[in-house]
Amino acid sequence: MRFVLRFIGFAAALASLAMVSVALAVGFVLWHLSSDLPDHAELARYEPAMTTRLHAADGRIIAEYARENRLYLPLAAMPRRITAAFLSAEDRHFYEHNGIDLMGIGRALLANLASNAGRPQGASTITQQVAKNILLSREQTYSRKLKEILLAFRIEETFTKDRILELYLNEIYFGMGHYGIAAAALGYFDKSVHELSLAEIAYLAALPKGPNNYHPLRRPEAAMNRRNWVLERMAANGYIGQDEADVAMEEALVVNPRTVSPHETHADYFAEEVRRELANRYGEAALYEGGMSVRTTLDPKMQAAARKSLVDGLVSFDETRGWRGTAVRLPSVEGDWGLKLAELPTFEDIRPWRQAVVLSVDAKSARIGLRPDRDAAGEIEAPRFIGRITGQGIRWTGKSRMGDVLRVGDIVHVEPFRKASNEYRLRQIPEISGALVALEPDTGRIRAMVGGFSFRQNEFNRATQAWRQPGSTFKAIVYAAALDNGYTPSSLVLDAPLSITQGAGQAPWSPVNHNGRYDGPSTLRMGLERSKNVMTVRLARDIGMPLIADYARRLGVQDDLPPLLSMALGAGETTVLRMTTAYAMLVNGGRYIRPTLIEHIQDRHGTTIFRHDQRSCSGCSIRPWSNQPAPNPNDKTEQVIDPLTAYQVTSLLQGVVERTLPRVFSGFDRPLAGKTGTTNDARDLWFVGSTPELAVGVFLGSDRPRSMGKSAYGSGYAAPIARAFLEQALAGKPHTAFRVPSGIKLIPVDPYTGKRTATRNAILEAFKPGTEPPVAEPPAVADELPTGISAWEAHTPPGFIHLQ
Repeated sequence: MRFVLRFIGFAAALASLAMVSVALAVGFVLWHLSSDLPDHAELARYEPAMTTRLHAADGRIIAEYARENRLYLPLAAMPRRITAAFLSAEDRHFYEHNGIDLMGIGRALLANLASNAGRPQGASTITQQVAKNILLSREQTYSRKLKEILLAFRIEETFTKDRILELYLNEIYFGMGHYGIAAAALGYFDKSVHELSLAEIAYLAALPKGPNNYHPLRRPEAAMNRRNWVLERMAANGYIGQDEADVAMEEALVVNPRTVSPHETHADYFAEEVRRELANRYGEAALYEGGMSVRTTLDPKMQAAARKSLVDGLVSFDETRGWRGTAVRLPSVEGDWGLKLAELPTFEDIRPWRQAVVLSVDAKSARIGLRPDRDAAGEIEAPRFIGRITGQGIRWTGKSRMGDVLRVGDIVHVEPFRKASNEYRLRQIPEISGALVALEPDTGRIRAMVGGFSFRQNEFNRATQAWRQPGSTFKAIVYAAALDNGYTPSSLVLDAPLSITQGAGQAPWSPVNHNGRYDGPSTLRMGLERSKNVMTVRLARDIGMPLIADYARRLGVQDDLPPLLSMALGAGETTVLRMTTAYAMLVNGGRYIRPTLIEHIQDRHGTTIFRHDQRSCSGCSIRPWSNQPAPNPNDKTEQVIDPLTAYQVTSLLQGVVERTLPRVFSGFDRPLAGKTGTTNDARDLWFVGSTPELAVGVFLGSDRPRSMGKSAYGSGYAAPIARAFLEQALAGKPHTAFRVPSGIKLIPVDPYTGKRTATRNAILEAFKPGTEPPVAEPPAVADELPTGISAWEAHTPPGFIHLQ
């Protein structure tokens, strides 16, 4: 008996020692792991990576930038059924345990010990998943699991259950690039969380266990089974009735993946310019993780009109040069030609153009197969669509036989011609490119920007990155400098051959007018309206190129223009945006304009961190109106040039449109001040102008400057694009006139002599106080014009060609 007692005592002592040893070992392990744990208090400061969104001026989303596509949503803003679904699927005892589920851990441990292969099973609570996803790595090890448990205890002691659940629902990955419940609802169903059906909520709750395992398109059966299991758990836990669950389980799983792409609003170049500005201003991390809300100045209607007008103009120019043939062919169209066609590169942003393959050709038509679309999973869709190209579809090529244009296997671009008969017009990608910019003269807000034919073809933005010679559009700057320094619109300048010595060993420079004709002494108005090169050089030589260079800097055309006389004719380089902004400043009364793509920016907390309009207005937010004076914002913008001078130049440019571009702008019923430009050998074609509401600049040219042909002029190609855009952009908007500043005197003068007159050819010219012209002699009988002959025609020198 004594032996037995001694043995029991020894065994007890040994067991106690073992327990103490185990406790010490466990304590050491826990101490070691605890010393290496991240600070759980970081959760209090935690801000997950969020999506930066770009909004158009009307609020619609035009682009999103993110490393993790996430929109943070407070728990209080989530419908109760969402939290019920996730608790049922992931952790039904969440509000009862202290961070871990001991029974679940035990089951997982036994299962893992019984299995020597495969991924270890987990039994993580929502609290543990928060610890793992935010504070730990995703490695599948027991040491990481122990750290997860320790952190779960600490998190539970520090934060409320609601805060933990909120972090979880905004952090977890749902697949297809979406993080958090708000982004997942939009990404899978294009709905807000409040619009989701019960079945859709249950499907989203099924995803955290393994998004790829329950992909709605690739594994629809597994996705349905998992969704229905969640519905069953919701019913079992009392969150919904069994009848509701049964009805939801009968619902088909139909996803509607949401895509946000700038080319849906034709704003690829615009959005990329904004993206670069945000990255430069705030850095890449803030752009892709900061969750900024950026309200841009984009007007979607104007943007669509801008792209269509520019593309139509580029295509119109390109088609006059004829059909160039196809560069890509399929060796054979036998079998499934759709699979072969779908693998070829294409431009996604040139719709309604489609890529197609020629399947058969006869004398009068060609049978084509259209490129098949891809579904949301990226798989090529099964339907194959057939169309045809008839003689009308190739009329622009100048060919009458289809076989002279197309061969079987040719890869071409087509555009719907007659949808009812499934006819298409043959198209080709233009060799030249261009740009169009439109902005408000009084605010600098850029309402539309197109930087080329296709962003997918070339991301180079010709509106902001291409430095090109502006040609005669620069003459407005020269005339502004002259009118600000002693000249008037009626001042006479000699239009006659000119030879300028350039120094020893240098041949003299002799500028010529574009039509080779000279009119003798002419007013400044005639010099600008007829785009007289020699008159412009004489003006520049008189007032000095350093002064003109200063005006170019003030108006933002070029920061450091070389003081060479050739620069007066637009030989210096600038961008479409800079030139358009300069013209807008003239319409804005000579005040400085800072062009902007961004209206304002808010951070993730809703705090405004940038605002374009910096004017202060103390009376803009006072009590409701009760006959008090309207508030007057304090505008401290710089006065770049005299407002009287700015109006004089605007008036001269208005004459350019009315008297030298009548064919282009005939019937255009709004005031428009503008100028065309054509550089040497027609390497660059321009039109820059402005109505009171909108300034627009258009440029056409090759990326590697080369001649566009003897028949290419800014008046023939750039100006029609501007008109087409303005007509669409301003449709339905009220008509306004250019503002005449106080002090301007409008006096009827003869546009050719600059003297006062009361004859039929008189125009109202704008003069500054003290610069009015002398009174002319009474008109002679010879001034009476024959019926049907305009004053312009009567005073045009013989052989004068109405060009820019």
